[in-house]
Amino acid sequence: MDYKSAGVDIEAGYKAVELMKEHVKKTMRPEVIGGLGGFSGAFSLEKYMKMEKPTLVSGTDGVGTKLKLAFLMDKHDTIGIDCVAMCVNDIACAGGEPLFFLDYIACGKNEPEKIASIVKGVAEGCSMAGAALIGGETAEMPGFYPVDEYDLAGFAVGIVDQSRLITGKDIAEGDSIIGIASSGVHSNGYSLIRKIFPMRESNMTEHISSLGCSLGEALLTPTKIYVKALNSVKDAGITIKGCCHITGGGFYENVPRMLPEGKRAVIKKDSYEIPPVFKLIEDSGKIEEKMMYNTYNMGIGMMLAVNKEDEEKTIGAVTAAGEKAFKIGHIENGEKGISLC
Repeated sequence: MDYKSAGVDIEAGYKAVELMKEHVKKTMRPEVIGGLGGFSGAFSLEKYMKMEKPTLVSGTDGVGTKLKLAFLMDKHDTIGIDCVAMCVNDIACAGGEPLFFLDYIACGKNEPEKIASIVKGVAEGCSMAGAALIGGETAEMPGFYPVDEYDLAGFAVGIVDQSRLITGKDIAEGDSIIGIASSGVHSNGYSLIRKIFPMRESNMTEHISSLGCSLGEALLTPTKIYVKALNSVKDAGITIKGCCHITGGGFYENVPRMLPEGKRAVIKKDSYEIPPVFKLIEDSGKIEEKMMYNTYNMGIGMMLAVNKEDEEKTIGAVTAAGEKAFKIGHIENGEKGISLC
């Protein structure tokens, strides 16, 4: 009897590490200390000691049941982008610069090529965010996960000078709300999607004219990473007074998180074009409109509150970073919350 006969292949683990190294190296930053393969990752903060009050900000998340679709489509090279995005976008919301990321993959069977493909996506996401992938863990857990399934989660750390934290406390009546376009569904609401659409390969690979691709391709589109867009806004000298990442809970749960007491966000639904994938979900599942806005990002992955006089400059800065932005609403005095009109 040995470990392999119990379902854990140590040699496969070694091979997976070797295959992923080429992807991990592409994310390295000068502040990373030491090489790959240690018991922990080290990152020097010397560069940031000139900050008045250097403040660490962190985020952790997983990909959720979107993974079920990756299993069905046997496509694993983009799901890591989703994992990184869910963590670094939260850090960027606080005004932070993502510094480094660690991933955790738990699987029923370690297939080195599949694991390397997952990490390739993680590394790509880290590169998009400017974060170093300084460590991770791959746990082979036979009998706990099916042999062809896995879970993926991550953890990111960023830094910001305390005076530059985005807290929402200075949001005032008349401020503009700028929405930055999403790439689609991102990484939330897939449990509902799996109830609406038959999870069969034939169903997911069929071309849908309104989407311009198959349903599976549309649903596996990676989550947008907004770090560069927010940096562009800040580099343009604009003060971001409030910021919210539209994740689980959609507009109704996430927008109030950036608001101080006594301030209400008024969002105009016709201020931008909602991507067709949401109309398909709404119609196919016979979902009420409010539930759609309470579950999905509806085409807006990030919202910023800025001074009204900065709205055009903000849209220009986001556009310069390669993303689409829209004036989608404004701030009013009133009960903390959101009004959709």
